[in-house]
Amino acid sequence: MYVCFHHPDEAVISPQDPVLYIGSSLTATCTLSPELGLHASTLYWTLNGISVSSSAYSVLSPDTLSITLQNLNGSQQQSGDNLVCHGADGHVLAGSCLYVGRPPEKPVNLTCWSHNTKDLSCKWSPGGLGETHIQTKYTLKYKLRWYGREKECEVYNTGKQRYSCYIPRNLALFTPYEIWVEAANQLGSATSDITTLDILDVVTTDPPANVQVSRVGDLEDQLTVRWASPPELKDILFQAKYQIRYRLEDSTEWKVVDDVGNQTSCRLAGLQPGTVYFVQVRCNPVGIYGSRKPGIWSDWSHPAAASTPSSERLQSGSCDPKPGEQNSTLRRELKQFFGWVRKHASGCSGMSIKLYDQWRVWLQKSHKTRNQILQDDNS
Repeated sequence: MYVCFHHPDEAVISPQDPVLYIGSSLTATCTLSPELGLHASTLYWTLNGISVSSSAYSVLSPDTLSITLQNLNGSQQQSGDNLVCHGADGHVLAGSCLYVGRPPEKPVNLTCWSHNTKDLSCKWSPGGLGETHIQTKYTLKYKLRWYGREKECEVYNTGKQRYSCYIPRNLALFTPYEIWVEAANQLGSATSDITTLDILDVVTTDPPANVQVSRVGDLEDQLTVRWASPPELKDILFQAKYQIRYRLEDSTEWKVVDDVGNQTSCRLAGLQPGTVYFVQVRCNPVGIYGSRKPGIWSDWSHPAAASTPSSERLQSGSCDPKPGEQNSTLRRELKQFFGWVRKHASGCSGMSIKLYDQWRVWLQKSHKTRNQILQDDNS
């Protein structure tokens, strides 16, 4: 990275720190101080530390050397490209910053979200070709739609998230905001389209807490997932919607369960025996204070893990006491029930009392049919 600098006591470069459009040309001069006793023909130029061919030079007078740069590319750094005039021994005589870029275009993709209704974060993308190559200031502005004065966001992020801003407090609920982004540099300015939003319509929350995964007795193909609602929303009228995803320990492919609803537990079925599964949960706060729009999904929770029982271990019975006749019948019926659920329901919503009752009816009908056949065979 090169830092622009100047040595006005020894020589002067003109124009000083020009701002130019990409593709333009520039003729600059380096004029020596008479006290140096140097001749312009002994000087040379560098641009960002690299010597420029002497074919671009012209000696205008004993103390003035010019350079002409054609079809300039965008500046390599926003602090400007460093054009330097040197003496024959390499001594730096003078420097000038070249700011070569383009005016900003209308910022696009402005989106905002509120964390637990307490704040507002927004992000956007530069318009058009994106990079302007020179320092461009982005200002996020907002105001209440029907009244109130215009305000500016003050907490801007840097680095990879530099096209974003954070409003930490003093936001109104139940009243829509108008939000927009202004972009400006020394070559021009542009303003995004106005986005109108209500804070309650863009709420997200922390991931569900205390996610736990456990076995379902000795059932080798199922796991139970339990979690707690985000505590930040405990005093807010809303109905949470949850989503689960899980994967095998040695896999990167997640399987998503969409129909969890607003319950805080789920039984995953159809899993592989003797296998470690990683599970995550996320939350969407729906209907904040009666809002009709869905919220925004939270980040996924930290992964929780558990393993399904091994089918070989179960068959050997080495770790299980020998069950009584009643327990054996109950276990057999439970396995029948969960097998029936996998065929007649999907996701977590199938694990309900209503489905259990339906299965009992189906089981009774099966018993009646079997008994009727036996009676017919015996008659």
